[in-house]
Amino acid sequence: MDPNSVNPVAIITGAAVRIGAALARSLHEQAFNVVINYHRSEDDARAVATSMNEIRPDSALAVAGDVRDITVCEQLAKRTQAWHGRIDLLINNASTFYSTPIGSATPGQWEDLMGTNLKAPFFLSQACAPALKQARGNIINIVDIYALKSLANYPIYTTAKAGLVGLTRSLANDLAPDIRVNGIAPGSILWPSGDNDEAAKAGSVLSIPLGRMGDPSDIAHAVHYFIRPGNFVSGQILAIDGAASII
Repeated sequence: MDPNSVNPVAIITGAAVRIGAALARSLHEQAFNVVINYHRSEDDARAVATSMNEIRPDSALAVAGDVRDITVCEQLAKRTQAWHGRIDLLINNASTFYSTPIGSATPGQWEDLMGTNLKAPFFLSQACAPALKQARGNIINIVDIYALKSLANYPIYTTAKAGLVGLTRSLANDLAPDIRVNGIAPGSILWPSGDNDEAAKAGSVLSIPLGRMGDPSDIAHAVHYFIRPGNFVSGQILAIDGAASII
């Protein structure tokens, strides 16, 4: 542990790939030390951490763990604090996403989708709260525009994300004034991995008023806005969606 570390420390769940990895790199560029939590993507997580540590030694740590497990959440918080003696930012980014049409959904799907999208953010926030309070830090939950807008055949996922909106507002109230809690609701930022349906992608873009998909950097900009020192914003959900959620 380095109790004299002046670099802020961030935990990002699901940070081995896609938006999570982009957030890790962006925060690292802003002098954060970053804990990269991952579940199965070990090679990707270690590659991200290695690239950061080559720039600034001991500035990134890849930590395996399924955050649906409450014990893992508690251990992740303890390991992070033992690493550099502080936690300044928690980004609850890990998510599972797949359809569960009425008539075919299973209890296992319920536990999985609720576990990653709602249970994990609550218990990890709870585990990190003492250190975040000491640092007067931030929690950012990655929600979804479909938390507030119906997505056909995804009732469990959308319910979990709607719950995350409620959790964001509850934590903002309960953890104030020491910890600010906000949410980011991405729209079409990255196309699903392995889906090469260019016609579907083009159709999706046509439904976005700004006429294009977003970029992970758009999410990173929102994170940096929320964590800016002295920011007077808490309990808010910011849609990053090219205005898709207003139509």
